[in-house]
Amino acid sequence: MTASCFSDLLATGEFLVLPGVFDALSARIAARAGAKALYMTGFGVVGAGFAVPDIGLVGPEVMTERVRSIAGSAAPVPLVADGDNGFGGPNNVARLVRAYEQAGACTIQLEDQKLPKRCGHMAGKEVLPLDDAVANIRAACAARQSADFRIVARTDARAELGMDEALRRGEAFLKAGADLLFIEAPQSEAELAKIGSIFRHVPLVANMVEDGKTPWLSLDALRDLGYRVALFPITALLSNARHMESAYSAILGGRAQDVGRMTFNEFTDVVGLSDAVSFAERVRN
Repeated sequence: MTASCFSDLLATGEFLVLPGVFDALSARIAARAGAKALYMTGFGVVGAGFAVPDIGLVGPEVMTERVRSIAGSAAPVPLVADGDNGFGGPNNVARLVRAYEQAGACTIQLEDQKLPKRCGHMAGKEVLPLDDAVANIRAACAARQSADFRIVARTDARAELGMDEALRRGEAFLKAGADLLFIEAPQSEAELAKIGSIFRHVPLVANMVEDGKTPWLSLDALRDLGYRVALFPITALLSNARHMESAYSAILGGRAQDVGRMTFNEFTDVVGLSDAVSFAERVRN
């Protein structure tokens, strides 16, 4: 499956649900569960991989390597990858787009925050001047090698500058060449509906974040409001963290046998032991 596949999925008109993944194992499990596309969450990558908050502490080279491992593990399921704010100006953005595409992503998401960025549902975000943000989207579009590689333009302006500015930026990003639009952290169902109404002919992204600023709506409700893609970036991450907390407490309390888990054989099946053994046997004969 190539980078064209996410564009093919969009072309079907189907409403797409993208679970958040943060490493190769989570991507493999999500793909086996039946996901048609995956979303590499920056929040999850830095939280799971480095135990740090999503405030711009992990650089582009590390993020690119995570794209490579996730895309390889999930193939042939296409990967939409969080590129944060591109890590700088137009040249930084262009370099990141090329790196993500070469690493196996089919789509990159880019936001308009200043350095250092923050998770979209944290307080204290600041956005770039509009001209700078538009230049970054133009750079992303110019840098992609395949015309099927998709650019998701995200604006975080709602929190700092209000909904009207967020809508203005959305229009500007689309004119600059973005393929999908992501207005982060609308604060009511009415705001979600307004975005859907204004951009009803555009592939819109909705972000469902537990305990975040945006109300939690059903998939049917989001579809009816005009959204085409629903992200669930941290659901699996938060669940995984809670299960690990419980498991380690049980181990240290002498109750390891009570931990809910996969069997040993189930896990080795997930990571492809039988395929690896079969391959080795074939090439020896």
